[in-house]
Amino acid sequence: MIDLGLNLGSRALSSTDDALLPSLRLQFDQLRMLGQSTAPKVLLPLLETQTRMIAELAADTRSSGRAPALLLASRFAEFTGWMAQEAGDSNAALGWTGEAAELARAGGDPHLGSYALVRRALVTMYGGDAAGTVALARRAQSSELPPRIRGLAAQREAQGHALVGNEVDCLRSLDRARELLAGDDARTGAEPVIGTTHVSDPAAMSTGWCLHDLGRPKAAAELLDRECRRLPPHALRTRARYGFRRSLAHAASGEVEHACAIAEDLLGVMPAVPSATVNSDVRRLARELSRFRSSRAVRDLQPALARVLAPAHS
Repeated sequence: MIDLGLNLGSRALSSTDDALLPSLRLQFDQLRMLGQSTAPKVLLPLLETQTRMIAELAADTRSSGRAPALLLASRFAEFTGWMAQEAGDSNAALGWTGEAAELARAGGDPHLGSYALVRRALVTMYGGDAAGTVALARRAQSSELPPRIRGLAAQREAQGHALVGNEVDCLRSLDRARELLAGDDARTGAEPVIGTTHVSDPAAMSTGWCLHDLGRPKAAAELLDRECRRLPPHALRTRARYGFRRSLAHAASGEVEHACAIAEDLLGVMPAVPSATVNSDVRRLARELSRFRSSRAVRDLQPALARVLAPAHS
């Protein structure tokens, strides 16, 4: 459980403190945006403190503000878990994801606990555990859940199937994700959007991601080219995540110089947004490009690849 050991005195959310919760929500949105251009280890201490502070404020109040505060604390905890994963600490990521689910339940939202399964499946996916990824994702697709959570879970299930080359089940899961996310109106709601806020068509982007793992790099590259062009310029972390997958797909298609050009641009932003998860695709790209050592573009790129993959950045 969260240690609410901060000495905040008798301060609590109340009807006389109407501005506090909207202010904290604004801070959450700002920190989420900052996470796109800042090293996760820089944000983590602040995120951890804010999560505990809001949870304690909620615990100290009997007003109607208690449930909304707990729900906001749960979103802070979920984002803290994501930044912990980006920093390379999977255990902390799982711990904070569990705290997020507990806070959400205490705030009256039983659904975020199911999204926590999708987040856990991301950890297993990057760990190469295809069966675990599929099993966790399937548990978050109950018909009682909101379409967005079910759609994101179907997407994650597809990625698990792709890891082992199961094209039939992968494409079936992607179709289900596309259908569920197509009618999703989460972006128009008052609550923070669950999952990515910068990918305009998550199902399409995930299809490109999966096609590479399914051994169809040319189709993957075409789709990722299109979807990456739609990413906002300020979303450096998201651009790196899908951009390196795009570069990998081009390299696997034999378009080595183009793959290197894409990677060169992205390697320039990696010091600002180091990412343990993105580094998994950078390593795959380095292995793929090693087949083309006679290429000058590859030789020129290798020092920058090595710097990003050095232990200090992992």
